[in-house]
Parts: sequence; C-alpha cells; structure tokens
Amino acid sequence: MVRPLTFKGDKPKKRKVRSADSEAPAKTRKTEPEADNPEDQSWVSAEAAGDIAGPVILVLPSDDPTCIASDANGVVFASKIENMVEGDPATAEPHDVRQVWVASRVAGTESFSFKGHHGKYLSSDTHGLCSATASAVSHYESFLAIPSEVSGTFSLQTHGGDGESFLSIKENGKATGGVEIRGDATALCFETTLRVRMQARFKPRLKASKESKAYEKISKKELEGIVGRTLDDDEVKRLRKGRKEGNFHEILLDVKVSGKHDKFA
Repeated sequence: MVRPLTFKGDKPKKRKVRSADSEAPAKTRKTEPEADNPEDQSWVSAEAAGDIAGPVILVLPSDDPTCIASDANGVVFASKIENMVEGDPATAEPHDVRQVWVASRVAGTESFSFKGHHGKYLSSDTHGLCSATASAVSHYESFLAIPSEVSGTFSLQTHGGDGESFLSIKENGKATGGVEIRGDATALCFETTLRVRMQARFKPRLKASKESKAYEKISKKELEGIVGRTLDDDEVKRLRKGRKEGNFHEILLDVKVSGKHDKFA
C-alpha cells in the first residue's frame, strides 16, 4: 500500500480523539464506497492532454522504468520506479515525493507547467539542459503535451510548443538511474514518449462520473418532498431512473399530474 505523499509547506492533519461513548455502534455505521472518497489517492494514466492536472509522475521510456524527479537543489534526474504491478510502467505510482510534480495549465495557453515538491518548476533551457530551479513560469517552464501513437502516452514539446524540441532520454550508465534527461530532441520518437500518471480524483472524466452518480442517488423521502405527496415504489423507481437518464423533470411532471388525477378520482 502506497503511503500518501506530503509536500513542502503542508500542515499535518490533527487526529480527532473520540471517547468510546461517542462512537456509533458498528452496525449503524455506513461505509461509503471508495469511489466517493474525495481524498482518493489511487493513480491512473492520463488518456488525453485535457486530463492532465494535479499531482503527476512523468514516466520515462527507459529499459528499467524510471520517472523525472528533482532533488531539493533543483537537480533533475531519472528516479527508479518501485511501485508497479508486475513491472508494468502503465501502473506506476510514486514512492518518493521527489518524483511528483503538480501539473497546471499555463494561463492563456494549451501548455502545462510542472511544479516540484520544493516549489520550483521543471525547466528546459535553450541548450536542452533540464533543471527545476525557477520560481516562476516562463516559456522555458512551459511544455505542450502532444499525444503519441501509443495510447495514453505523450511527447512534451519544450518552450510551450514554440521550440522545435522535445523532452527525451538517453540511456547513459554514468547518469543517475542510468538515464540522462534532455530537452533537445528534434524529432518525435520512442525516446520522447512519456506516460503521465495522475491521481484519479483530478481526472475530469472520473470526477464527472462521480458527480453524476452522486446526483442519481436520492432517497424516497427526498422525492416525496419534491413531489409533495407520498409515493409508491413504482413512482420512486421511475423518478430515480429519470435522474439517471436525464429526463427527471418530464417524469416528475407526469407523476405530479397523475397524483392530482388520483386525488379527484
């Protein structure tokens, strides 16, 4: 089980101490499904550039799975990935806060910035040298995510897409992790193909799905409050189905009208 990562400046959460008398009986407690947990810490792959948001790890196409990391001094290096299922980088999760970057859309552009655990941004200079020492975002700290032919992978074009170069790797035994990270590749190739892993709770489509499920959940009492009378089981099913399929208001009107007919029958 991966421990939740903490970032510089985060305040530790205080644990609430409850007495035994204040604890609700176990049989009366309601266990919420994990999918509804706003603090969901699971990791998924970004499938489109529009998915990229929040904490991410940038998985490199190296022989031994690695990802882009930075130390506290802003030195960028390839960090070995330890948390995977059967060695598959498509299931990678971070085990070190240095591997995590917070992705944000650069205002007014389609590009992204990546902020490290130490509060500095990933950068690629005009010579293709990568670092993480910048305190603000310029075009050197902007990267355009271009989907590749392999589903769920991207190439990161430097300088917000204005530069004709891409982040890439070179297998190098002398480099940290055996991989050198550069930003001067001039053509798209396997070495420029990265996988973006992100926290599930930030993925737009998953968030929309959770919001939709939350909307569909409604009690009989709530429905009776909306209609203004007692409902039978068939009416409750119809209204709940309407919430799910998007024609709730039409069914609601029909139920209200039928209720009036029954009243004056």
